[in-house]
Amino acid sequence: MKKIILIVTFFIGALTVIQTTTAQTNYKPLPTTPPTLKLSDPLPANLFIELGKAINPAVVNISTSVIPRGRRYRDPMLEMLEQLYGPQPGYQAAPQGPPPSQAGKPQRMGLGTGFIIREDGLIVTNAHVINGADLVEVQLTENSDKQYKAEVIGMDERTDIALIKIKPDTKLTAVVLGSSEDAQVGEWVAAFGNPFGHGHSMTKGIISSKGREIEEINRLPLIQTDASINPGNSGGPLVNTKGVVIGVNSAIDARAQGIGFAIAIDEVKKIIPQLEQRGSIRKGYLGVRLGDIDNQAAALMGMQEFSGAVILNVGDGPAKKAGLKMYDLVLEVNGRKVKSSRELTDIVSAIEPGKKSKFSILRGEKKMMLDVTVGERPDEKYRQAKIETEPEEKPVTTGLKDRFKLGVQISDANPKVRDTFKLDAATKNPVVLTVTNGSLAQKAGLRPGDILLSINKKEPLSAIEANNLFKKGENSVRVGRGRGMSAMSFDIP
Repeated sequence: MKKIILIVTFFIGALTVIQTTTAQTNYKPLPTTPPTLKLSDPLPANLFIELGKAINPAVVNISTSVIPRGRRYRDPMLEMLEQLYGPQPGYQAAPQGPPPSQAGKPQRMGLGTGFIIREDGLIVTNAHVINGADLVEVQLTENSDKQYKAEVIGMDERTDIALIKIKPDTKLTAVVLGSSEDAQVGEWVAAFGNPFGHGHSMTKGIISSKGREIEEINRLPLIQTDASINPGNSGGPLVNTKGVVIGVNSAIDARAQGIGFAIAIDEVKKIIPQLEQRGSIRKGYLGVRLGDIDNQAAALMGMQEFSGAVILNVGDGPAKKAGLKMYDLVLEVNGRKVKSSRELTDIVSAIEPGKKSKFSILRGEKKMMLDVTVGERPDEKYRQAKIETEPEEKPVTTGLKDRFKLGVQISDANPKVRDTFKLDAATKNPVVLTVTNGSLAQKAGLRPGDILLSINKKEPLSAIEANNLFKKGENSVRVGRGRGMSAMSFDIP
């Protein structure tokens, strides 16, 4: 499948760490009564006129700024264009840092859109609109000179949804969140936002498709529309003809015209209360590091297609308690096939913490089922604090010579070897130290740093055992390599 090229629809600059603030108050209900549209009868010739009147007062302009701290910046839009189309004529490589006179002063980073969901100033936007900003400001109307400083209530990058809040002088107009499940392909919709900084713009089109799964940009299902969505529209509402929001504008397909994507509002409504109350959403957690297998490994393991996620490390957490081990290949979770490490992360994240799930795994040559109780993902500081120190081991400084003259040296996984090849501290299987140029081992595909997981369907626990598992005739080898797993087969004469 050709990789889809997607552009998130906003102007963004250099990233800094954003501090989210968790609301201390109880979650307040959102409005439920749609706006009254004065439609003509019998033909609604003024349909979109009335939609614009009803929705635009709830649409806001969002501008973000960063405070330079000695870093150097580059125009992000120019970088994006150069990545897609090469160097742009007429554009020169401007200085990438602010002049000394501007050091420490806020520098404009980008523009985006949001929409008011509660009259007290609670606003929904995309996480990528505000991510990295030191200052978030909201403008209620295009011609207003007043900028409201916004507080970031919560955000989640993987779902690309954020909540911000302003303190308005009066009650604000709020939209009503509808149901994306009820939306139909072919239904008229309107997209609101600030494309390229042109405030309070409205475009119309239809729903082209529903339930698009594009893991590059979101783990939630997306609504596809041909209503024009452009940079700056990110975070704006996608509205149906009843005047209710059915999606949050998020991305476009850069290769085409009239292909835009909005996050389905039913999914957004599920996480809004968590973002307001916690500043983040509860996510399932295994406590593992994941990788992928390559086509060679899949073929050698008898798999008809390249799929599954490889466990590269098991820390103290739910996975270890359930019995998952390094280099287990996760095939399914609760009957859902796992295609990649990215998909496994999303599947586990969506599982309610504390819920027991069934994992189908391949361990060596054996398929098995494990019951895994998914935990709640801790914050980064907690995970770092749980890293344990490496126990002392007797170092092995040289590898064993191979008895079949394969041209490979193998060593036990001692601290020095792990440090040399930057391997995980939990690596216990023997490791390939050197591979002679032109040797049988090199032609077979073995590389220095490969972790020997199995040789002829048996797991070697030491360098001596690994050497003894090779045999004359056909041999199969499965190795851990980098962020995944590979495999090879070859004959020893």
